[in-house]
Amino acid sequence: MPSISRLIDSAKARYWTQRGTWVYDNALLLLLKCLWSNVVPECTMASSNTVLMRLVASAYSIAQKAGMIVRRVIAEGDLGIVEKTCATDLQTKADRLAQMSICSSLARKFPKLTIIGEEDLPSEEVDQELIEDSQWEEILKQPCPSQYSAIKEEDLVVWVDPLDGTKEYTEGLLDNVTVLIGIAYEGKAIAGVINQPYYNYEAGPDAVLGRTIWGVLGLGAFGFQLKEVPAGKHIITTTRSHSNKLVTDCVAAMNPDAVLRVGGAGNKIIQLIEGKASAYVFASPGCKKWDTCAPEVILHAVGGKLTDIHGNVLQYHKDVKHMNSAGVLATLRNYDYYASRVPESIKNALVP
Repeated sequence: MPSISRLIDSAKARYWTQRGTWVYDNALLLLLKCLWSNVVPECTMASSNTVLMRLVASAYSIAQKAGMIVRRVIAEGDLGIVEKTCATDLQTKADRLAQMSICSSLARKFPKLTIIGEEDLPSEEVDQELIEDSQWEEILKQPCPSQYSAIKEEDLVVWVDPLDGTKEYTEGLLDNVTVLIGIAYEGKAIAGVINQPYYNYEAGPDAVLGRTIWGVLGLGAFGFQLKEVPAGKHIITTTRSHSNKLVTDCVAAMNPDAVLRVGGAGNKIIQLIEGKASAYVFASPGCKKWDTCAPEVILHAVGGKLTDIHGNVLQYHKDVKHMNSAGVLATLRNYDYYASRVPESIKNALVP
């Protein structure tokens, strides 16, 4: 049998020759170490036999279906916009149809799940064409982290934002839009899927439209190329449509080199993992659990950190309040630097 060092060298070589992602190789190295130790059943479990990985595989396909719905509504030309609480808190036909698709598809396949969606929709029969019952087989080929292998369906809470960045969607800022499906266990976000329906939409007619990013803690995050902001640069991403004095004061306290004002929590986390921004700073209530659950997983899976403005870890129990009332602070690297710059006056104004 080859030595473990040779197997690991081979795995590392695959990164450079086939351009796999950093997280892919870490998952592969973990599996090689398990094989070497002859403890595969203890270290990993076949994904097809675990509730979590079957759920993630299904959520991947369901998120892709939701992304298609989001694109179809735009193409049909009738967004069906209604105001929920104010002029910046909107709901569209795409929000409604995508949530019906996601929640109904998940509930049919995993009837014991707790599913919490952003939109308050009446109970009604869902058209069969909205149902997605397939699963992404590539995910089932990945090992399930041992700490999650015995999870039961009823232990999981799924947080759904069917269209994150709705206001930007209505204004044609389509690259801000994401579909978010986050999975929590014992109050902690452990797996997530982000679909970007309009990824590449400005790259020309030959570009592949849309992409799906997914991740599981202890395994990694997939579907993108990890990149960091150049050393010494402080680029802040923050809200475009929900700003106030607390937000602007906190952003200014970071002494940024540049400020990006964009829509969608999912979009902002993608900016962090793709090297477009250093920190996501939102010192205000307004962001909800369905906005942060899936993006938090993707960020944490590659070594980043997301908390409220006080540094508290967010909780995702089924009975937790939906509002992230103490805001959001997230970074890929150098979290302590940004956390140390949050003014006490702002912390005092935001009650967890």
